[in-house]
Amino acid sequence: MIEARALTKTFRDKKRGEIRAVDGVSFRVEPGQIYGLLGANGAGKTTTLRVLATLLQPTAGGATVAGFDIARDAQEVRRRVGFLATSTALYGRLTARETLQYFGRLNGLADAEIAARTQRLAAELDMHEFLDRRCDKFSTGMKQKTSIARTLIHDPAVMIFDEPTLGLDIMAARTIVRFVRECRARGKTVIYSTHIMSEVEKLCDRVGIIHGGRLLAEGTLPELRARYGQQDLEEIFVAAVGPPPPLAP
Repeated sequence: MIEARALTKTFRDKKRGEIRAVDGVSFRVEPGQIYGLLGANGAGKTTTLRVLATLLQPTAGGATVAGFDIARDAQEVRRRVGFLATSTALYGRLTARETLQYFGRLNGLADAEIAARTQRLAAELDMHEFLDRRCDKFSTGMKQKTSIARTLIHDPAVMIFDEPTLGLDIMAARTIVRFVRECRARGKTVIYSTHIMSEVEKLCDRVGIIHGGRLLAEGTLPELRARYGQQDLEEIFVAAVGPPPPLAP
């Protein structure tokens, strides 16, 4: 469903020169799988996801999503992808229901279909309590649930979540983790980017560890545990990326 082939993205910085944010990343995600992209802040997770979602053009390499090339068939990829970014915002004057209606219409859905999908997403994400309240009155958890719902209003086959539980309390985070698991049960293909180890252990069928823009390790949790001789995912992560440099004297 998703195949990245030596995916590379570089940026130019006046002071630092060329920055290789993504460096030859290759992986596959099969239909109905949750693929966990695990890495620290600045590891290259978000840039990789933005390239896959066609928000950025790759510098080299390529990828296909649902059989479509991200460079040649960008519009077809967008029709089949729901991308939740960490930096998106909501328009405060709209209610959650109005937000979903707006994004549903952007995706060419009829009003009756939007209404039906709104009710289903509101039930799955526990949104009914605030569905008709304005977004400028929302808590962080309410905003994130609304952002997820608007991302998925067109019922995409591929879902890309970038740090979906960042800053949420435990109950809101549990709701979102449960929702992602239910998406897999319905046959959706998911890339789940996070630095929260427990979420990876609960959700992901395969895990890729990314650091410095490079994919350093990949496999199922049992495969990674066998490879690194560790049961704890945090220890596996440290073993894969290597110890931090020593502090300067």
